[in-house]
Amino acid sequence: MQEFGKKNPSVNLRDLGLNVGIAHWNLSPEELSNKTLALGQGELSDTGALSVNTGKFTGRSPKDKFTVKDDITKDSVDWGDINIPFEPEAFDKLYNKVCAYFDGKEVYVRDSYACADPKYRLNIRVVNETPWANLFCNDLFLRPTEEEIATQTHDWLILQAPGFYADPATDGTRQDNFTIVNFTRRIIIIGGTAYTGEMKKGIFGVLNFLLPHNHGVLSMHCSANEGAEGDVSLFFGLSGTGKTTLSADPNRALIGDDEHGWAESSIFNFEGGCYAKCIDLSAEKEPQIFAAVKPGALLENIKFVEGTKTVDYTDSTITENTRAAYPIDFIKNAKSPSYGGQPKNIFFLTCDAFGILPPISKLSKAQAMYHFISGYTAKVAGTEVGVKEPQTTFSACFGRVFLPLHPAKYAELLGKKLELHSDVNVWLINTGWSGGAYGTGSRMKLGFTRAMITAAMKGELDNVEYKEHAVFGVQMPANVPGVPSEILFPRNTWADKEGYDKQANELAKLFQNNFAKYADGANDEIRSAAPKVHQSA
Repeated sequence: MQEFGKKNPSVNLRDLGLNVGIAHWNLSPEELSNKTLALGQGELSDTGALSVNTGKFTGRSPKDKFTVKDDITKDSVDWGDINIPFEPEAFDKLYNKVCAYFDGKEVYVRDSYACADPKYRLNIRVVNETPWANLFCNDLFLRPTEEEIATQTHDWLILQAPGFYADPATDGTRQDNFTIVNFTRRIIIIGGTAYTGEMKKGIFGVLNFLLPHNHGVLSMHCSANEGAEGDVSLFFGLSGTGKTTLSADPNRALIGDDEHGWAESSIFNFEGGCYAKCIDLSAEKEPQIFAAVKPGALLENIKFVEGTKTVDYTDSTITENTRAAYPIDFIKNAKSPSYGGQPKNIFFLTCDAFGILPPISKLSKAQAMYHFISGYTAKVAGTEVGVKEPQTTFSACFGRVFLPLHPAKYAELLGKKLELHSDVNVWLINTGWSGGAYGTGSRMKLGFTRAMITAAMKGELDNVEYKEHAVFGVQMPANVPGVPSEILFPRNTWADKEGYDKQANELAKLFQNNFAKYADGANDEIRSAAPKVHQSA
């Protein structure tokens, strides 16, 4: 076996069951880009970023993600349609098949780690079939120094073999692609899909189990930034709510844009990079992301303007889920190392297409836990094929598909953090509709939303008058600097007040129906924060 690059001399891939032909260790981004071009697997854009096509899969395949059910996981994982069990014996057989698939092949190996706080560092070794997948790992995971590489032993191993296809009849998978996590062997195997996000989210799922379960650290699907005074803000939100846009602030340092931990003394980024959606990307709308698409970055499933190497970010021919992966230090105001102190403000972002929720409201601890476990937003026409009317979407903890434990465990841990740090403010921000539902009202102006968030972070809402929402019980500020006071109370923006009351009741029922599946695992405090349906309305 030939080996190239900076490697740990104490590690032999044969110890992992691999007998490869050539192993490239920890190649530089430039070397990986050149290898990709030489193999005909990608092209360079006119800004120098490497562009590739991930093939059949342009997104994750959650129905094909499995967790090995064994002594570590059997009594702690929340088994069901999110966490699908896989037999240990079947995993061992499939792992051996994947290893055999790599026999004599050229592979790309990377030593990396997750968790910027050294107390929780998780060392990761990745073996990839393609050089551009290894570039993705360089960009998204944290990058050890050369000295660390020389001695680092891995805590977890990822074997990614997109060219290997399982046989569902004999391997126990649903179809020929799979992602399987084994907590006892500390291995993730991925086959039949080249979509790189499976590796990123595989490690996120691992941390979502290990950190809360073993360390009392709240793992979070959120972005985080820090002000000049060291004040940290967290932004939770599902797709389309504005999480990336609102956390990108030139006046605040970016800690991270997607995955974080809340420990006893820190908020820390899990990752070393960003994996940004880039459909309709422009220098005007997202200047930081646009500028990050340069040599060392990886573009997935984009199209070029015909006859050029200029990316056409409006083209969704391959997928709406076009992506750009790049190291976090490609963002000018990124903080290094990427962690900060305890948060001062937490923002739950929702795009309420029904026009019911206030544009900004303050939550009690119980309400924070309830809305956290609800993870509400609403899809509108154009966001997905077939969506013609507003549709409610609930994703527990703003990332249900990544949670190995029962969602109530994360909500209760959030409650403990808020009880321990009673000066933390939690805000519900509606970036959706005002003055009526989608089709009648109008979308909340981004400038107003930014002004509300800025006012909250500056402490300008600490001593203003608040009014309680009749159905949801949240506290609505009577005035916010730079924001018209008439939009702060959503019922007042509706011409049809009875219509508002009726729709508020309907939305409250949807919250209650969604929460019913978590109620048995939730404590009384969380249950007490449910919205109240008014029977007379």
